[in-house]
Amino acid sequence: MALRFIGIDPDTDHDHCPAVWIDVEAKPEPHLVVQGWLADEATQAECSKNSPKPDTEAVIRIPARMVSLIREACDAAERAATELR
Repeated sequence: MALRFIGIDPDTDHDHCPAVWIDVEAKPEPHLVVQGWLADEATQAECSKNSPKPDTEAVIRIPARMVSLIREACDAAERAATELR
């Protein structure tokens, strides 16, 4: 696995660190890998109304201040996918 680190929450306390990476070797295309805070049961229940969560998935929260990092990760994943074609 080749994870490319994009960044962590800019306001992190270095103990609880939401972060984002891209897996450039995932098939059939790159994947975003996101670390965040596990959502509480009420949030998970609300999300399940639109998209039931299987045991292999998790609902997480990441702060809005990380939008630029996620945008950067999306752009990097999109570039990597284009390179695979």
